[in-house]
Amino acid sequence: MSPAQGGDPTSQLFSTVIMFGSVIAIFYFMILRPQKKRENEHKSLMESLKKGDKIVMSSGIHGTVSEVDEDTLLVQIADNVRVRVNRVAVANVVPKAEK
Repeated sequence: MSPAQGGDPTSQLFSTVIMFGSVIAIFYFMILRPQKKRENEHKSLMESLKKGDKIVMSSGIHGTVSEVDEDTLLVQIADNVRVRVNRVAVANVVPKAEK
């Protein structure tokens, strides 16, 4: 009997392992790592909120932080209109204008 055609099976296994490893590495550097970085930035943003900060909530409402609690914020959205929101509702802090 003649040996099967196709070459050395260990080289095929090695090339398959290399291919899967490169796919996993690309997935990590293109998806997981940037997502983790955004999560850390958002977490530091939530921890740095203080009274007087101008914010934009995830719903698109703009307001000014009036009071800061552990899990919630009291946000003034108009004259004599204040709403209590969870910290995670904050999408962005509006940077203060340079003088």
